[in-house]
Amino acid sequence: FHGFDGATLYRWEDLPFDSIDKFSNGFTSFRKKVEKKKIEVRPLIETPSALPELPKGIAPGTPPEIRDFGLDEPETDERAALTFKGGEEEGLNRLNHYFRETKKLSYYKKTRNGLLGADYSSKFSAWLAHGCLSPRYIYHEVKRYEEEIASNESTYWLVFELMWRDFFHFTGRKHGTDIFKPLGIKEEVHTRGERDMKLFEKWRMGETGIPFVDANMKELLLTGFMSNRGRQNVASFLVKDLGLDWRLGAAWFEHALIDYDVFSNYGNWNYVAGVGTDPRQDRWFNVIWQSKKYDAIGKYSKHWLPELQGLSPKEIHQPYLLPTERGVLLELPEKYLNPVFLHKRW
Repeated sequence: FHGFDGATLYRWEDLPFDSIDKFSNGFTSFRKKVEKKKIEVRPLIETPSALPELPKGIAPGTPPEIRDFGLDEPETDERAALTFKGGEEEGLNRLNHYFRETKKLSYYKKTRNGLLGADYSSKFSAWLAHGCLSPRYIYHEVKRYEEEIASNESTYWLVFELMWRDFFHFTGRKHGTDIFKPLGIKEEVHTRGERDMKLFEKWRMGETGIPFVDANMKELLLTGFMSNRGRQNVASFLVKDLGLDWRLGAAWFEHALIDYDVFSNYGNWNYVAGVGTDPRQDRWFNVIWQSKKYDAIGKYSKHWLPELQGLSPKEIHQPYLLPTERGVLLELPEKYLNPVFLHKRW
């Protein structure tokens, strides 16, 4: 059996580091070294036109169907922006749609913090996580796009995000199982989160009483996907506001995400929890401010929380501030009048 290192954009042996122990502790340092040295992404290997015949006596067989395992096809929520289907062909179709049919790559940096719709971001993560698309293939397609259609900050930014993916991968190689431990890779951090499972269930099920958090958690629960902006906010809310153990959130993401990648998932959770590569330990997302900025009129929150349809754009972000009589009149669920947590800085 021969394995090939194809999970990352760059091959480890091409990077400007003497050993894995010398790998950068911060993303900016890693990126600058790679760009300064002008490290090239290796060219693609052509797909063979045919494969050798199987050895005698071995039949290809038939891939099992999901029902063969005693399982039913998962239901797809009609509100999902994109129905993910596995395989290289589907991944290539998605890339062609985003690059060629819609040319949305030209606007990626401006739209990547979106919440609703199929094309505010590339959505390549699931196909990358399962090996259906190669990061190097995406990179070379970006370069082709730049030559044939447009080259701008957005085309660079997609490669920039692939570099973040590499950074978490090599950080995981460097630190091993420390990325799963309570204190992460920062030994000087000595705080541990609580393990209040009732409170965690409220967060997991999207029942905290904070619409922006709940909408994102409902999307994850029902579709297996959540935007990057949503992931940062719900993670910060779990760790910094509720004070819960970040590993609870990381484990739920591992279970629920259709694009789960061990290095990206735990790297990002380490980062948000302040036990990873982030030089700042006090990074905190004000989920109300974020809601007003990225879901200004509440369209996203109402999409996943139809019980809040009666709220105005000004009311949707903090329904707990409404007079009790109005909340009763709108038949708001109790949790939105009495959320599990309120922050004085909101």
